[in-house]
This record gives sequence, C-alpha cells and structure tokens, in this order.
Amino acid sequence: MTTPSLAPEILRYVAFATDPAGGNPAGVVLDATGLDSAEQLAIAAKLGYSETAFLVADGANDAERTYAVRYFSPLTEVPFCGHATVAAAVALAEKIGPGRVLFRTKAGDVPVEVAATADGTLEATLTSVEPHVDEITDDQLTEALAALAWECDDLDPTLPPRIGYAGARHLVLAAATRARLADLDYDFDRLAGFMTELDLVTLQLVWRESADTFHVRNPFPVGGVVEDPATGAAAAAFGAYLRERGQVTPPVVLTLHQGDDMGRPGLLRVELRDGDPRVRVSGAGVRIPDGDVSGE
Repeated sequence: MTTPSLAPEILRYVAFATDPAGGNPAGVVLDATGLDSAEQLAIAAKLGYSETAFLVADGANDAERTYAVRYFSPLTEVPFCGHATVAAAVALAEKIGPGRVLFRTKAGDVPVEVAATADGTLEATLTSVEPHVDEITDDQLTEALAALAWECDDLDPTLPPRIGYAGARHLVLAAATRARLADLDYDFDRLAGFMTELDLVTLQLVWRESADTFHVRNPFPVGGVVEDPATGAAAAAFGAYLRERGQVTPPVVLTLHQGDDMGRPGLLRVELRDGDPRVRVSGAGVRIPDGDVSGE
C-alpha cells in the first residue's frame, strides 16, 4: 500500500510592493518535488495569478542554495518571470534567511540576492541572463498597433519599437503621452495571436517621464491575463533596450512605475552596470496574509 503524497503548500506573495494591495501577486510553491507539468499548470490556473513559481532544491548544490524553477501562467509555461522570481526569493528568505540564491530557469541561471532594509522589508535583486535586442518589421508593427487600437502618431519617435530579451521576449512600444499609456483597451484575441507568432511574453508599453523614470504597462493575453501589474522580466528587457539604443549610459539606475492605472501601484528598480551586459532588477516582496483578498 502506497502512502498518498501530500498536497504542495501554495504561498501567495506580492512583488515590487510592500502592500499586498499593490504590486503583482504571484503564487509560490517552495517544494514542487514530484509535480509534473500538468499539475503545475493546474495549480497556476486555479490560483489565477499571472505567474506561479515552482521550486525544486538542487540536492547537489545545497551549500549554494540552488533551485530549479519553473513558471506557469494560467494558460502556459514561460521561460522566465521576474516578479515570481522576486516573490519566490523573498519567500525563501523568510524560511532560510536572506542572502544569495541561484535559480536555474529554462532561460538560464539567474542569481538573486535578498536583503532586509532598515525597516525590515525584504528586497530581492535578480540578475538577468545576457540580454539582446531585435528589430521588428513594418508589417509586424502595423499589426501590433492595430491590435492595440493605437496610431503611429501615438508613438514616441525617440524610442523606436524593438523586441527586448532578458530571459523572455517583450515588444517595447513607447507612448508619446501619458494619456495614451493610460488608455489601454485592446483586442485580446488579436493581440494574443500576434504575440504567439513572435514568441512574445508581454508587450512593454512605456512612457518616459524623465531620463531615468518611466511609467510602464504590460498586456499579457498569451498567459490568459489582460494586464500584468508589475513585470520584472520586461523591466530587464527594457533596460537592455535603453542601453542598446544609447538612451542611457551605465552605470545607471532607472525607476519604473507600474500598476498605477490598475490600482495596484508597484515600483521596480533597473540597474545597468558598466562592463556587465546583464541587467539587475530590484523590488520589495511581501506575503499576502491568508484570507486577504487584496491580492486577487
């Protein structure tokens, strides 16, 4: 007679905020040992957050605190997710203490450092895989704008459309005005189809407030989510984009505001260092108390 396996403990955290009503909620399973892909997808779908992170400790590297990590949206698996990385790292820090962990993701190895601030808040800093930036065609841009119901005149000509990658692919589109960014009402199915063809995880819609401060939004229809409230992977890709376009000169720290238009304000810090192509993304994380529906 076999002993039935215990149901995995599913934790809920908010990333890139200190208030459970802000930032981006993520599911975290710190021990996903024995869960297959279908079971992980089912858990993510039931939870309903844009991403859930599933961790399995690497027994050969316990001293290095190394974990294999997979990320599932309600509809599909993605190679890398920044906010669920922050959430999982903070959850681990609460269990085993702050410090460095290494996440082995499908996109590559992602080191994460967790430290406590003066008031006790835990903040995580992830270091992306090596990024790159790709062109898009005029026809692809036309289709993206049509799905968004944007016009060419809605774009900021100083930040031309490109696909940024720092673990996952994100199309960067810069709005000419804050009002254009705030008015997001897109064709869900059409945009999902376009993104699937280009293997995009989200669109990184941005508006530049100043040289180092941006407001951003992230449609995520391929994951079954209208909009992601705070997106670490897209923030990393955007940092790589700005450097490749010569818009910033390392060393530099950028501030990204996301979620304001959804009523879930979040704050992401993006750091570019001189001599290192990788991008660092930092933010706070906090557990959503049991019974608290603010993270729904």
